[in-house]
Amino acid sequence: MENLRVNMVIEGKVQGVWFRDSTRRQAEALGVAGWGRNRPDGGVEVVAEGPSASVRRLVEWCRKGPPMARVARVLVDEEPFHGDMRSFEVRL
Repeated sequence: MENLRVNMVIEGKVQGVWFRDSTRRQAEALGVAGWGRNRPDGGVEVVAEGPSASVRRLVEWCRKGPPMARVARVLVDEEPFHGDMRSFEVRL
């Protein structure tokens, strides 16, 4: 099974709509580790790693987000897999 790590920046109405916690729940359901945090520019940054198919599903989920979110754009950069994260956390 191939592993993948991505860094995403999600833009739009994504703060104050439970985006980070909803992403955490989705990541846990998919078996993906990482973290999510709000950015000063109003976006959300997410780093996620795990099985390639699961990470790609999380990326697709982030393109829509939770019901109150209005995602305008998701920038995705693939990074070298680290394998050092064991869970998904919401960072402040």
